[in-house]
Amino acid sequence: MKGNRIEVRGIQVEVVRKDIKNLHVGVYPPSGRVRVAAPLRLADDAVRLAVTSRLGWIRRRRAEFERQDRQSQREIVTGESHYFQGRRYRLNVIKQDGSPTVRLLNNTTMELWICLGADRDAREAVLHQWYRRQLRDQLLPLVAKWEQKVGVTVEDVRIRKMKTRWGSCNAGAKRIWINLELSKKPTSCLEYILVHEMVHLLERDHNDRFRELMDRLMPQWRLYRDDLNRMPLVHENGRY
Repeated sequence: MKGNRIEVRGIQVEVVRKDIKNLHVGVYPPSGRVRVAAPLRLADDAVRLAVTSRLGWIRRRRAEFERQDRQSQREIVTGESHYFQGRRYRLNVIKQDGSPTVRLLNNTTMELWICLGADRDAREAVLHQWYRRQLRDQLLPLVAKWEQKVGVTVEDVRIRKMKTRWGSCNAGAKRIWINLELSKKPTSCLEYILVHEMVHLLERDHNDRFRELMDRLMPQWRLYRDDLNRMPLVHENGRY
């Protein structure tokens, strides 16, 4: 694959050239990143023309993302709202001498037990470690379930913080990365992203074959995608 960037009417466009027949324009959450998958021999002028013809749709999609709720930066203090598996919790920070931990109470309260004197970054680190463990526990049975349905073997699933993507994959290594933020979203959204990336192990592009596979394996995937895109985004600096 070969990549470069062009600008069209003030919009930065990432262009990736692949061994494909048709051009595809995508606008991706959370920031409205514009990406074009183009045939190898298609010139930039032709790509620019294709993007120009879709500017109305591109701007509407970006406006949808802009209208999404955005959580301000979290200070990790008592009284803040935090999310887990699509549910909103009120945070209660408890200072103690023991080991730090996180507990959920009555589907309404998230207790963060932290050491005396722990600063904001230390409190956030404890919360992130807990989210990571919970997400890993969610993923293990989901991967086993969908490997059989999709007909692929996933060699490795990794979790990391990503600012512009919910997931990504390396088809050659059969490795999938999942955004840590998905620990805060409903399981249906996590499952959609996982299946999306697993299907990419069979078909790298968002073409007709990809959509046909998604329709067969997960007929409601568009509903899950739209639910995910309507949910609160992280603060633009990457914190919650």
